[in-house]
Order: sequence, then structure tokens, then C-alpha cells
Amino acid sequence: MRPVRALAAALLLLPPVLSGCAFGAYISPLTPLERAVNGTYEGIGVGGTGRVPYRLTLTVQEREGRATGVITNLESRKAYAASGTFKRSATGGALELGLFENGDKHRGNLHATLTGTKISGVLRTVLLGRELLGYTIELNQVPEGVPPTPPAGAPVPATP
Repeated sequence: MRPVRALAAALLLLPPVLSGCAFGAYISPLTPLERAVNGTYEGIGVGGTGRVPYRLTLTVQEREGRATGVITNLESRKAYAASGTFKRSATGGALELGLFENGDKHRGNLHATLTGTKISGVLRTVLLGRELLGYTIELNQVPEGVPPTPPAGAPVPATP
């Protein structure tokens, strides 16, 4: 009976001993790709109505295959909630985002690739559930610490 008791005691002590290995261990909530690509992007969309400046604040969740953000038309100052999928590739990934006004009105779709610090693709407006006008969009990541471009028509602060 003694060997059984010794084995039972060892088995009871095993979980606390092994769980102690994780104390103090830091597990980052962000992957290296997420740290590199999450942030603000600015650039131009070119389509039927001409050149339009855009800003995209993007958050990628690589493990879940999701992407969310806010895209702002810097000319009209309209902002749209963006949510959809992210599929990892060797050089970055593919974004498929739906754009929503006031959280519930589907206004567009962004089909783009993310490579390094650049997002390029097509932004299409949606009317009555159909994709219509397309804009070829090129956005570049704004480095941290650099203020984003002010929207068109915004007052420019004077420096003394």
C-alpha cells in the first residue's frame, strides 16, 4: 500500500509544481505581425469622382483572422466602421472589410492586401446591397509619433 500512497501524493503535488513554471512568464497578447501592422494608414483613393484622401485606423487580430478599424474620408469628413477578415500570407495578408455608417448602414467594401507598411486594393461603394463605384486605394502606414494629416478644411495651427 505504501507505493500506492507515495504515487498518489506525487500525483497530487504535480499540478501545483508544474503550474509554478508559468508564474512570472510573460505571454504577449500581440503577435509580431500585429505589432507591425496595427496603426494608422493614410493615402489616396482614385476613382470616378477623382482623388479622395483617406485615413484608416487598423487593428488586426491574426490568431482570430479578424480585422477592425475606422476609415475616414478626409475630404467629406465621413467616418465608417470597418470590420471583416484578415488572411495571413508570407508578406503580410489580405483584408476583406465591410464599411458601415452609423454602425448599421452597409456603405462599402474594402478588398485589399497588406504588405509591409502599405495597404493597396479597391474600395467599392455599396448601394442596395450591390457594389458600385470603385476606388483604387493606396495607403501608407503613418509612423508612431508623427501626427496624422488634418482633414481637408481643418484650421492649420499657426506656429509663432
